[in-house]
Amino acid sequence: MLTPDDEHCESRPVKLRNTLISIPTAGAWLDGVLAHAPDVSGLALLPASDTYHAPRVDGSRLSLALQEAGFATMTLNLLTRHEAARDADAGFNVSRLTERLVAAIDWIGHQPALASLPLGLVASGTACGAIVRAGPGAADRIVALVCMGGRADLAGAAPLRALTVPTRFIVDPADPQTAISARAFALIPKSSANWCELSAEDPRAGAAAAAQWLKRWIPLPGPARSD
Repeated sequence: MLTPDDEHCESRPVKLRNTLISIPTAGAWLDGVLAHAPDVSGLALLPASDTYHAPRVDGSRLSLALQEAGFATMTLNLLTRHEAARDADAGFNVSRLTERLVAAIDWIGHQPALASLPLGLVASGTACGAIVRAGPGAADRIVALVCMGGRADLAGAAPLRALTVPTRFIVDPADPQTAISARAFALIPKSSANWCELSAEDPRAGAAAAAQWLKRWIPLPGPARSD
């Protein structure tokens, strides 16, 4: 379900139209915001599982960096408002998060304005586990993954070892949980893995590193050929 919103993002020369979205999955409707324009070169899906975020135009550094790099962005709650308020462990149900993420990817594939766009996933928290699990089964749709810290380890050893989608881990070396990320990273085939250490005190650098990684795997349109 698409519901136009009146606000627009001013960070790109061509404005992105922000649209409230509601995606049906088994047992729940997931909501979020799509920022899109006809000339984008890819779609960056930003699933959230740590809490519920009321759908609104996303002015975060991460979304703006991705949009400025030429991508449409879609922020998406993998939890409903009720689940986030009533169940403190809902965000750790990685199997359910993955099922919902896969359903969202399938929904994207059926939207005429989005279906042809290369798709990259950027996540933090426990949603990292969900994007890793989704990667092997949707490698024909997903061209790159970014884990912004988070708990990729929750995907489990088998999905990590099976991952062939180019994946960047952006971690803060001062974060005690980076050791957990390192153990998960070690399981990913080296041809698909990239380790990037940046201080969390410089969020612009992390956003830029995420955008750079997606841009590397989602080529921007080149100049028109004369022949």
